[in-house]
Amino acid sequence: MKPGTVILGIDPGTNILGFGIISAGVHGPEYVDMGVLDIRKETDPYGKLAIIHDNVSEIIKTYHPDILAIESPFYGKNAQVIFKLGRAQGAAIVAASRAGLPVYEYAPRKAKEAITGNGAASKEQVSLIIQRTLKVELDDKYLDATDALALALCHYYQSSSPLASLKGSGSWESFLKEHPDRIK
Repeated sequence: MKPGTVILGIDPGTNILGFGIISAGVHGPEYVDMGVLDIRKETDPYGKLAIIHDNVSEIIKTYHPDILAIESPFYGKNAQVIFKLGRAQGAAIVAASRAGLPVYEYAPRKAKEAITGNGAASKEQVSLIIQRTLKVELDDKYLDATDALALALCHYYQSSSPLASLKGSGSWESFLKEHPDRIK
């Protein structure tokens, strides 16, 4: 990843949305900022989406990120929750798309695994590793924001991997198609 690349991570939510921003430095990822958007007082579900869109647009105008890394909706016990999260994610994605940012989605387990090596890590474990990696002290009251930083770091690691430059999806199937001579 080119030094100076700014990655905006978003942990979408219809009550609390976390955002985290990192920059690709010469010697690794660097902390830029993080925060939460608390919209629990807004009672109109569609009004919440407008607030998310407007605030993400403002974050983009302020920090000029090059990329959006966002949490993908995941299957849960309550279908209504996943629909609400998908709407919050959509509002953030529209803001990024209008600003011309490429969007990358990561499952929560993928981001946790990229940060801690354990896809089932707790929010507190993720926060601790992020603090050590980015050399910052973070308050545990911002766990949604540290999750957003985890998404940004996940994208940084994915893009910085030597394997990222290889063609294909990274699956065995694509490898075999591209290298039939390697099959015995």
